[in-house]
Amino acid sequence: MQLQKVIIIALVLLIASVAFPQAKIGWINSRTIMDKLPEAQEAQRQLDALVTEWQNELAKIQNEWQKKFAEYDKKKLILTDQMKSDTERELQDLDRKISEYRNRKFGQNGELFQKQNELMKPVQDKIYKAIQDVAKDESYDYIIDKSGEILLMYTNDKFDLTLTVLEKIKTFKR
Repeated sequence: MQLQKVIIIALVLLIASVAFPQAKIGWINSRTIMDKLPEAQEAQRQLDALVTEWQNELAKIQNEWQKKFAEYDKKKLILTDQMKSDTERELQDLDRKISEYRNRKFGQNGELFQKQNELMKPVQDKIYKAIQDVAKDESYDYIIDKSGEILLMYTNDKFDLTLTVLEKIKTFKR
């Protein structure tokens, strides 16, 4: 799959350079930009704090389940059928609570996903605008982000626009 992406990108760049010999291509490393932006760092700190809080809460519920199970396991031979049934139901309820909590907080559309969008979208929009401005100001036809899944086999540092994009972001009003 990764090799296919490399081949497709190479073909696109080859076709662009043949069809448009004056095409100007630059690249950025968005991970570097995110690492150097104070608002991105702050957003990440907030997300990390939430994750820690939620993981601690989840660990508490899991510990409660483990204690109840250990207690049940020790006593199950002497418990009445009704007591076994009640305890098993409690364990199932706790297990369901753990699963629901995990999905609500960390699931595909959970609170973490929503909070990431809320906190990171303004930062990403700012970066995207800066990239567009740099591309227009300096007449680039293509700007590629090399920090993601796109694998570049070679990059010429003279076309690295990461710092230029960072400088452009600093000119925006806060």
